[in-house]
Amino acid sequence: MAAMATTPSMKAAVSAPTARSRPSLLPVSSYTSLRSLSTRQVSLFLGRPLRQPLHPKPFQPSTSRSVQIVTATAATDSKPTVLVAEKLGEAGLALLRGFSNVDCSYNLSAEELCAKISLCDALIVRSGTKVTREVFEAAKGRLRVVGRAGVGIDNVDLQAATEHGCLVVNAPTANTIAAAEHAIALLAAMARNVAQADASLKAGKWQRNKYVGVSLVGKTIGVLGFGKVGSEVARRAKGLGMHVIAHDPYAPADRARAIGVELVSFDEAISTADFLSLHMPLTPATSKIFNEESFAKMKKGVRIINVARGGVIDEDALVRALDDGIVAQAALDVFTVEPPPKDSKLVLHENVIVTPHLGASTVEAQEGVAIEIAEAVVGALKGELAATAVNAPMVPAEVVSELAPYVILAEKLGRLAVQLVAGGQGIKGLKVVYTSARGPDDLDTRLLRAMITKGVIEPISSAYVNIVNADFTAKQRGLRISEERISHDGSPEAPLESIQVQLSNVESKFASALSESGDIRVEGRVKDSIPHLTLVGSFSVDVSLEGNLIFCRNIDQPGMIGQVGSILAEKNVNVNFMSVGRTGPREQAIMAIGVDEEPDKECLKKIGEVTAVEEFVFLKL
Repeated sequence: MAAMATTPSMKAAVSAPTARSRPSLLPVSSYTSLRSLSTRQVSLFLGRPLRQPLHPKPFQPSTSRSVQIVTATAATDSKPTVLVAEKLGEAGLALLRGFSNVDCSYNLSAEELCAKISLCDALIVRSGTKVTREVFEAAKGRLRVVGRAGVGIDNVDLQAATEHGCLVVNAPTANTIAAAEHAIALLAAMARNVAQADASLKAGKWQRNKYVGVSLVGKTIGVLGFGKVGSEVARRAKGLGMHVIAHDPYAPADRARAIGVELVSFDEAISTADFLSLHMPLTPATSKIFNEESFAKMKKGVRIINVARGGVIDEDALVRALDDGIVAQAALDVFTVEPPPKDSKLVLHENVIVTPHLGASTVEAQEGVAIEIAEAVVGALKGELAATAVNAPMVPAEVVSELAPYVILAEKLGRLAVQLVAGGQGIKGLKVVYTSARGPDDLDTRLLRAMITKGVIEPISSAYVNIVNADFTAKQRGLRISEERISHDGSPEAPLESIQVQLSNVESKFASALSESGDIRVEGRVKDSIPHLTLVGSFSVDVSLEGNLIFCRNIDQPGMIGQVGSILAEKNVNVNFMSVGRTGPREQAIMAIGVDEEPDKECLKKIGEVTAVEEFVFLKL
């Protein structure tokens, strides 16, 4: 969800950057520490080169030890070996067998997996197998692909996979219909007390008056997260005669209109809906987003369905909301800890119905996942980079070394711009303007564009954005990206003079971030290897993009820096950088203040109460 003006909720884990694929390539493992490294140091830090291209080659076992072949195929067989560590649908297995030697070994211990993995070119798992750093180390460089048969990849160490040159792919689409149908099943079962009435009748009781339900027709359902699953839930809810509203910063307006869904802000959705169906990813921005504060804004008697991720709900707060009657009922398929404790107050609550994470558990969905992951793994083994790749592909070390600070700048500009967006209409247009003294052939901007896309999308999405899937992910969310290059007369030694990010057709929670054309506009450059913000809207500033930022638009008058600085000092918030841009003496000014700590609500409130401050916003980078 987009950050509020005074209480931001955007925060995302820093991920590795990516770049174009060339011979003698290395996997990116971390860009935050690359700024101070030489090309040789980067090479040492990233590890051994990955074989290129990714076509199957016969494995040559070491002569210093004996090796057992895990399939009946002779050691001279040129087919790659795929280890399937958890049950996979037969259709997927058949596809794999047509291309590779398949070893189905289920319920392997960590030790057994490490013992087998050095003989395998690919590994397919579901959620039960942990693919740890030890697994990648035990593979000794042979493992080229890990396929996760499902969406989440929490059980795969992406950092270790990237460091060892192993591509990770998942199957994000095959479960869509199954999850949507389960949400509707829970919706109807909750509304009519099906689970409670069933248990009562089987206990020998006949309690018709106790289990009077509520009708769905004419009620408003708020769909939070209007992606694939959310859209399918909306279609089905419309068929039940419900009024559907939705919130999702990236929901394409044309798709919403086609279904007959009204896009609204997060607060409007939770305050007006009779039912709330959750389909948002679990990110730092959405973790426990349903808490005491959000429950207090809801219509009394609201009913909640969650088939997304358990962590988006503060479960203790939900129990209290149920006890207080704010939430009338809840239907949950997912939990913060799975399986939940046997004595869980939430699970045992009389107004809650639960299922053990069954959203994808249909015969058809399981077969679909098997086919989708098998196709992705086979494609990767053939050397094709799949759109479902979730970790960084390979890049030349020298490119990483040169572009490292610009990669950081690009992502932070994207992350900053998206936090300035207000309202629920979503982001549709993204324009990137590069100023450079280099010619078009000397500067490949795909890496930078991917990192800007990453900064815009990842804080409020479960997507893992890299150079392989950035354009695909953006298109999937209806985000149109354009690029413009402006020639600069400076030295071509530096790849870029500046990067500017523009978001069009959006409202801003900080009006001063709007350019003359009405777009949110931020611009930055690299100084002494440190990313700096140099432009906000039409105001020139100069502030290091490290830590957190406070923007204040105020009347330019004596003492303003001192007033705001004193408020921060009272709350022990350290200022690391400050810059002021203004339209003219005693006219409008913007203070850009870098702070090490996150100010609390009271501190931000005091800043807003300063007479000369006309608007302000706090942003996390």
